[in-house]
Formats: sequence, structure tokens, C-alpha cells
Amino acid sequence: MMNKQRGKTRLLITIFLINLAYVINLSYANASGDEFPGRKLYPAVKYITIKDLKNKLNEVVVVDVRSKYEYQTLRIKGARHIAISNKKFVHEMKQLRAKVGDKDIVVYCNGKTCMKSYKAASKCQDYDVNGVVAYDAGIMDWAKIYPHDSVLLGKSPIDTDDLIIRKKFNSYLLTPDEFEKQFSKKKSIVVDLRDSFQRDATGIYVGLEVRINIDDKKALKTIIEKAKKEEKALFIYDAAGKQIRWLMYFLEANNTKEYYFMKGGARGYFKSLQEKYTS
Repeated sequence: MMNKQRGKTRLLITIFLINLAYVINLSYANASGDEFPGRKLYPAVKYITIKDLKNKLNEVVVVDVRSKYEYQTLRIKGARHIAISNKKFVHEMKQLRAKVGDKDIVVYCNGKTCMKSYKAASKCQDYDVNGVVAYDAGIMDWAKIYPHDSVLLGKSPIDTDDLIIRKKFNSYLLTPDEFEKQFSKKKSIVVDLRDSFQRDATGIYVGLEVRINIDDKKALKTIIEKAKKEEKALFIYDAAGKQIRWLMYFLEANNTKEYYFMKGGARGYFKSLQEKYTS
């Protein structure tokens, strides 16, 4: 029994160190002043700029690799959806490659500090799916600049005034330290919103949190109603502080009374630990 517990403890420590090492690498990339840190972390991945993608939009195949919910909320007009979290991701990308011939396939996510587009392109390289490049400026930048080539909640062209503005979104953000302090003080429910492949087998608050996939609307509605009934606040975090922005549309539509997000998500949490123990 003790050996099993020790093994579990070693596993959790290993996972923690892997996460911390990743954040340190990302922090160094950010510290160099790079707007796109993923370009250094994934040097083998080819990328396309926002202007070049606009100019070539009718010549390439665009794939959204985020969750289904994020795709349904806001996407590039004409984009297909193949989530990197899908176990059949490689298989579906191979099928797409065979279908579209020699056209470049452009994968995108939430951009800049969101690494899904790089990871998707890198995974395609590993499995010999050629001609896959990453658009790394993200969907929000695209929607603001090219509203006629965007779809918001099923409508296109979009009205950029309907996008949740940064100021309002920021008002719901708490630093990792404040996040912990507040959910410890309040009647609360902590939600880990990360995709399964992003969790690395463990959560930040093991035993204290609920894990929900952002695509599982039934589970999301259940937890919202539970929070209302029990008069509890929702404290939600994702991988990098990106998915929560899309979840905000759902929370508002369901009249969620009190909710907060962790600034920077799990990545921000591990970065704050790095700063504490290396300063």
C-alpha cells in the first residue's frame, strides 16, 4: 500500500516538474520580447502570418484545432474542424490531406501563447502529413481585422461590437494567488476546463476540483445550476487562459451569478510558482 502511494507521489512530482519546465521555457521565450513564443519552441513548424493567410485564404484549407465549443462560438469563415484533442486527429488529417491534394493545410487556435496550432502541425509532421502550417496570430485578431471572413455564433459577417471586449473579460480574471485565496474563502466550486491531453494526468487542486470538457454543454449546465442552487461561486481555469474567454459567452447566456477565471490558466499557475521559487 505504501509502495503504491509512494509511486503515485513520485508520478505527481514528475508531472509537476514537467509542467514547470515547460513554463520556464515559455517564459524565457516571452522574456526575449517575442510576440509569438511558439516559433522558438517549435522551430521545425512552418507558420503563416495573418496578412498572408488573408491573401491566400482561397488557396489553402483552414482547420480549427480547438474544441468544438470554441469552433462553434467563433471561427474563420470556411474553416473545417478537427480538434487536436480528438483521438482520431491524425487519421482525419491524413484523410483531409488525401482529399485536398497539394493545397497547404493551415491549422489555427487561439493564437500567440496558445500552442495548439504548433502542436497540431508538429504532430502532423511526426506522422508524415505534409504541407501543414500554423497560423499563430489567433482567431480573435483575425475576427477584429476581418469580420467578413469570420463567423460568430453562426452569423457572418460579424459585428465586432458583439465580441466580448478585453476590459469586461479582464474584470473576471484573478491571479493564481488571488484565485486560491478567494475560492478558499467563498462557498465555491473549482472547475478544471482543460482538454484531457493538456492535464498531464493530474489537476492543480487534486480532490478539490471538477473536471469538465468545454464541449460538454450538459455537464456545464449541470455545474452552473448546482452553483446557483447552492449559492456557490464558480472558479474556473483552463490551460493558458484562452478557452475561458469563449466559455464566458455560455456563462452569460445561462445567467451565471458569480464566476471567476484564473489569469493565464494552469500555465500562469506554474509560472507563478517558478517566480516564487527562483526569485
